Amino acid sequence: MTEPVIETRALCKRFGALEASRDISLDLRVGEIHAVIGPNGAGKSTLISQICGGLQPDSGEVRLMGRDVTGWDVAARARAGIGRTFQVSALAMEDTVLQNALLGAFGASGRRLGLFRPALRYRDLRSRALAALDRVGLAGQAAAPAAELSHGERRRLEIAIALTLAPRAFVLDEPMAGLGSEGTKEITNLLNELRSEAPILLVEHDMDAVFALADRISVLVYGQVIATGAVEEIRANAEVRAAYLGDSA
Repeated sequence: MTEPVIETRALCKRFGALEASRDISLDLRVGEIHAVIGPNGAGKSTLISQICGGLQPDSGEVRLMGRDVTGWDVAARARAGIGRTFQVSALAMEDTVLQNALLGAFGASGRRLGLFRPALRYRDLRSRALAALDRVGLAGQAAAPAAELSHGERRRLEIAIALTLAPRAFVLDEPMAGLGSEGTKEITNLLNELRSEAPILLVEHDMDAVFALADRISVLVYGQVIATGAVEEIRANAEVRAAYLGDSA
């Protein structure tokens, strides 16, 4: 069996009396979309932060391509191949679409960006950024300020920024949040295409999108994974239905 691209081993994280992560072990395999679902307060954001380096676990390991990266910071993990998007947009709204993508490419390059040094001068980074924008359908808006983009376009720009890292894996935190049906359909189609470039760990509340995309689903409740399986296994799991999906699943 191929080694997982991302793997967590018995991650534990406490905030005082709150056990936000309790022995969480899961993995992301080549070519798949692995969705993590659960009610608000289940610990999904805490888990993502530990995987991406924003939080250190109290115990357990995070592994990327077989390497223990638990002690690495966010930038080191990004350079190693974790391409992340956030639940709340982290775009520089006053900058252009291209400039936002360039900042991601610059971070991936490991070069130092001087305060007044224009990233646009680096042709290789510009090419990488434009290719990522083209991949998500935003190349025609490269010169537009990010503030002028629709909500769905901003979500696509965030994915383009992750693409500039040439990631080994995508970690996407609610990419459908705030989108209407058409925007959700566009992002769903895009993610379905991207899985061939890098596997996707997807945190998402839109269950129609999750069921359409996921190869496997892990259900997180009170900081603990209560089930992992294929879509139909999760739909049929009585504990999952009682804790999260309800009778409408």
